[in-house]
Amino acid sequence: MSIPQKPAGHETDLIGQWQASARKITADATCQRIDWLVSSYLVPLGADPAGWDELYRDPESGLLWERTWPQPEMHGGGPPRLSRIEPPAARAKYGHVVEG
Repeated sequence: MSIPQKPAGHETDLIGQWQASARKITADATCQRIDWLVSSYLVPLGADPAGWDELYRDPESGLLWERTWPQPEMHGGGPPRLSRIEPPAARAKYGHVVEG
């Protein structure tokens, strides 16, 4: 991935994949994009009580995004997933960190 992209209006779910070769496992372009989004673009708001799932806000659109690790059978929960989450669901899961 040469130039990371902010979330487009139609995107609601980014699902990363790990690619295995004979020598190593590497993150695909979606994993790399998720990493860029959470480290350089999205605003962190908090984590769920278990500390695994994380809530972010898009600074331009105000939309909420949740990073999860949906493959618990894999080491570290597997590759990341970044999904848009509606405010009521975010409030129920993350509580006071959701404004408005």
